[in-house]
Amino acid sequence: MFVFRGLESHPRSFVKAVSWRTVGSIDTFVLGLFFSGSAKLAGAIAGTEVITKILLFYFHERAWSLVRWGHRTDPVAEAAQGDEPVPAILPATG
Repeated sequence: MFVFRGLESHPRSFVKAVSWRTVGSIDTFVLGLFFSGSAKLAGAIAGTEVITKILLFYFHERAWSLVRWGHRTDPVAEAAQGDEPVPAILPATG
């Protein structure tokens, strides 16, 4: 299994993937029904894409967790990992 370290736990990423996929599958079903007029076909399309898109989203989230761009830093956690002392009062960030 892939081991990516980031700000989020693996279970959190998985639950986010499932919840997002639920929303996405409802959207896919509605669009499939709208364009095909068939609930059976719309259900088959939505049902098929559930598994693949959960997995794709999960790995996409884990890969993005490795990208530091856009993350706000936690000065206390960074100081605990480095040699710098933890400031008594953290400066306000803008």
